[in-house]
Amino acid sequence: MILKQLFLYFFIAVCFLSCVPPKLFSELESEKNICSNERYGLLSENEKLTVENTELKANLERAEEARERTEDNCRANAEELNSLKSTYNQLDKRYNELYAQHESFISGSETETKKLIGQLDNTQRDLYKREDQLNQLSLTLEKEQNQLNMLKSELEDKNSRLIELQRALSRKDSAVDALKQKVTAALLGFENQGLSITKKNGKVYISLEEKLLFGSGSTQVDLRGISALKKLAVVLGQNPDINITIEGHTDDVPVIPGAKFEDNWDLSTQRANAIIRILLDGTRIKPKRLISSGRSEYMPIDNAKTTQARQKNRRTEIILTPNLDELLNILESR
Repeated sequence: MILKQLFLYFFIAVCFLSCVPPKLFSELESEKNICSNERYGLLSENEKLTVENTELKANLERAEEARERTEDNCRANAEELNSLKSTYNQLDKRYNELYAQHESFISGSETETKKLIGQLDNTQRDLYKREDQLNQLSLTLEKEQNQLNMLKSELEDKNSRLIELQRALSRKDSAVDALKQKVTAALLGFENQGLSITKKNGKVYISLEEKLLFGSGSTQVDLRGISALKKLAVVLGQNPDINITIEGHTDDVPVIPGAKFEDNWDLSTQRANAIIRILLDGTRIKPKRLISSGRSEYMPIDNAKTTQARQKNRRTEIILTPNLDELLNILESR
């Protein structure tokens, strides 16, 4: 794959050097590299966002489960504490009764007195034992209460960050919806003529069939296609926070031997580049927002080996992605 790309770049370089000044070629090459790097960076950031968002929800669920377990333990310990208190009160009452009996029968027989003293001692030892258990349970309950408070604080913090993240996602989705409406309004006259606009995975996809842009096997955009792209460029210029990816797609029919294109990779890439040049020509769109890529025949819409299916697959997709800096800042604020 790398050798093919290098050969492709060498072939393009040879073609352009014959008719394009070296300085312009160098600038185009630099812009291409920047766009490619930004594309991969954006894909990486998007994957990172998805993973971190999943981890945050999983951690939140685990914290909630831990909080519920701790609350259950606290309730059980509180019930046991109340039971011990009740037992303690009963034993204390019994102790007082025995003590009263002891005082009452102090003048009685020595045997009865010793028996009462033994009972009193046993009751007192049991009372001390219960009192120790009560103190230990109180310490345990206090420790678990502190742990519960820590878990509640952590859960509240995670809930707050999750709410903030959900609000940011909602704002991003609203921005994508608004962008889709603007693009749809700008290209209203081209729908049902080889152009469709959809929203998927938080992005706006503008799909343009080959018939709207190019002649068969050509990278020259016709006048109707240029008109559609210029109207789109106005909307993109008014939304500077939107990143733009141009993807060229072909069918699975190999290029004709001896043609000016090496293969379908070459054709799809050159078509994407041709569209980028039109979007940049005389507009306020900054080149660093654009990424050009050729997908060749490897992402078909329809896998059937029919004329209709191949016609669907020969297309160009313009993918509009909102800026994700706000979401990244929320995730990195941990």
